[in-house]
Formats: sequence, C-alpha cells, structure tokens
Amino acid sequence: MPVMTRLTAPRRLALTAAAAVGALALSALPASATSTPGQIATSTANGVAYLKSLQAPDGSYAGGGLSNEWAFSAFAAAGTAAADVTPDGDPAKNARGVYRDLLADPGWPSGSPVVTDFERGTLNAYAAGIDPARVSASRNLVADVYGHWQSAEPGYFGSSSLYNGTVFAALALGGARTQAGDQRVPQSLLDSVVARIRANQHHDGGWNYAKAEGDPTELAKAGDIDMTGASMAALCVSGVPNTDPDVVQARNFLAGKLVNHTGAFQAMWGANTNSNGWAVAGLNACGINPQTGGFRTPMGRTPVDFLIAQQFTPGGGFRYAPGDSSPSAYASVDALRAVAGGGFTEAPPAPVTAGEPQWVAQSAFVPGTAADLALSVDDGSGGLAVCSVALTPTGTTTTLGAVLDAAASAATPAGCVTGVTPAAGSGAVTALNGTANSGSQVWQVSVDGSAFTAAARGEVIHVGDTIALRWGS
Repeated sequence: MPVMTRLTAPRRLALTAAAAVGALALSALPASATSTPGQIATSTANGVAYLKSLQAPDGSYAGGGLSNEWAFSAFAAAGTAAADVTPDGDPAKNARGVYRDLLADPGWPSGSPVVTDFERGTLNAYAAGIDPARVSASRNLVADVYGHWQSAEPGYFGSSSLYNGTVFAALALGGARTQAGDQRVPQSLLDSVVARIRANQHHDGGWNYAKAEGDPTELAKAGDIDMTGASMAALCVSGVPNTDPDVVQARNFLAGKLVNHTGAFQAMWGANTNSNGWAVAGLNACGINPQTGGFRTPMGRTPVDFLIAQQFTPGGGFRYAPGDSSPSAYASVDALRAVAGGGFTEAPPAPVTAGEPQWVAQSAFVPGTAADLALSVDDGSGGLAVCSVALTPTGTTTTLGAVLDAAASAATPAGCVTGVTPAAGSGAVTALNGTANSGSQVWQVSVDGSAFTAAARGEVIHVGDTIALRWGS
C-alpha cells in the first residue's frame, strides 16, 4: 500500500481484511446490462438520500480532520445544493453554513496542515457554493494552496514525493472557478502543473501516488486505477483536450482493466467502489462516456453498471467491495459523484431554500484583520513565481502596490517579489524582480482570470482576488 496523505487515507483504510477477501465476489447486476437513464436517476436519488442521513445533528459533515465532507462534491453532481441539506429541516444548521464556519475557524485544519487539506477544502467549498478564495476575511483557500508551491521544482505543490498533492492542486485550481464560471488562475500556472503530471505518467498509461518523474523504475511500475482517474481529470480541467495523446493513453489503460462480467476496474486491491468511482469521475471530467466504446465489455457490462450494483436497496448507500454487508460512507460519496456524472468537483446548483443564494462569500477586507492573497509572477521567459501573500489591510480594499510591497517580505514561499519600481505611488509598474518595461513589453495584471491590462500600483484589489502578473505585450 503506497504512502498516503490525509486526502486518501480514509478511502484506503476502508479496505479491511474482510473487504479484501470479498473484493472479487459477484453481486447482482442492474436489470439492463448498460444502466439506463432511469436507473441512473433512481440510483442518484437514493444515493442523495443516504448521504443526507450522514449529516450530524449540528448540521456538520466534517470535523477537524477527514470525515464526510466529500459529500458536497457528490451533492453538487447530483443537483442538490448543500444549503438545502439540513438536519430535521432546520435551515439554521444547513450543511453549507456549518462547513463555512469550520473552514473559517483559525484552528482548521488541525495538527500540521499539508497541501491536500487545502485542496480538499477548495474542491468541497466550491461544490457547496462557498467561494473558496473568500471563505472569510482571513481564510483564502486558493492562497493556502499557492503557499505550497515548490519553487525548487516548479509545477509541484507540497512534497513532490507525494504526487497526489500536485494532482489535486490542478483539480482545485483548475476546477474551482470563479462565481461567474471563469478560470481564476493563469494558464501559465496550470501549464506548469500539467507538465509535471505528464512527466509522472507511467509507461502503461496510468499514474500512481509516488513521484515517478525521472525514475525509470517507478515509470515502469503498474499504474493505479484511482490516481489515473484523478490525473486524467486534472489534465482536462487544466485545459487539456480528451484527444490529447496522454489522455488517450490513460483512457486505454483504464479500458484495459475492465472486468468482463461486472464492468469493474481491476484495481491493485481488487475490484471496489472507490476505485471505480475515481476512474469514472476522471472519465466524466474529460467528457468520455463511461458506458460506450471501450468501456462496455464484451458481456455488455460498464463501470456504471458495477457502481449501481454495489448500492443497497433500500437505503441508497454503496458497499466498498462486492460481498460487503453494509454501506461505506466514503464509497457512497465516490459512487454517487460518479454515477451522477460528476468529476472531482462541480459548480453548485442554486438552492431551493428561500433566501439562500447560489454563492456565499466574504465581500470585503476587514480593516486590521490579517488576510492572504494568491499571487503569481510570470517573467515572460519561463520563470514563474507563485506564492501566498500575507497582509493586514487598512481598508475594505487594498491596492496592487500594497500587495507587491507585502510580497517582498511576507510571501510563502519567499522570493515571489524581490523588487518593484516605483516603490510608492499609484502609477504604472515599470519594473518587477529586475525586469523592466521595454517598448511594447510591459508588466500586465489579471485579477480572477480577467484580461491582462497594464499593471499599476493603484489597481484596486478586493478580498480573495487571485492576482496574476506577467511581462509581455
């Protein structure tokens, strides 16, 4: 079993000895060899009902560590707003509000945070209808992810030895778009992560949890079903088309792992719901139908058939492995997300509860309250610096000049900004990090994915803005 971060541990811990013994056992298949829209709709509705039953009396799905918060991405895929999920119909305890309070707590995440904590929070906050960059005046999950950029190995987030931290960075930064549906981070950043994902693809077309880039032994090892699904999705949400050779290789790897009589993917730990769910989510994210073409076996079984076959009726929960006698919360989340057609996060549906908006977000800085902002600096010659900038605003907005000044001394990782000209005022930025404007080549700024325009120190910056600077024409 590979080294795990907190992102994956609960799913792997679900593999008990009893589950392993039953991993290859058969269970009843849906009435139709290929699941019909009606069967998928019924499975989705039953799965939503089961996940609603997991809500705690205080409205929570998550505590200080890992728990059932991935339910938010499954709810969104199924068309259920987290703001509509309440214990005993009490709207004051709706799941979105309680989760937002948890994420805003200075004590979250507990212990020693790793990058996957913030990536998980980003993906699920987005699906719940919480702008992840504007959770509160002091919580910006996008900036938290930026803070784990590896300057010595550009494109990696967190320890490069744990490759999944980089994959989920792409899923979070590429998948959690702005409230208007725009890509909030610059393409140059996503491209740098894509390059690392490509470099870690194994010779068989799959991926695994450990870093494989530059290691012939690792690259020759068998790929993992789960990480192949996640890596495919990471490529596609970062702008890579599903016709790209690396995506095609991954698709062929998965198709080659199908079990003829069940439609399951034969994972390293046997056929199981979680692995199938991650693989189908990857196919969904790439716009590849998991019930046609190479994903329908000679016996007419598909991965969706296998997932629905693992669902308990009544109840709506999904078992981890064929033969298990009770549902697993984690398996149910992964299965519902996949059956409902989702990737690893989805835009939140509009709530039906009166007064609940599609999105909730901090609207302004709180003067005197420390805040973080996500900043990237592209020097136009292949050099990309990415960091989280800490500053304490004096008003409800700040300026680009104030952010750059703060970045020179309060950036994580350090070195994002080493110098800016002019050092004061509100005029045009004429030089940054030793690179000066020259003719049509000037410093430009984009905020939350807006078009790049000439950068000026006086540019107004709002709470949660994702700031990208580049030198070019």
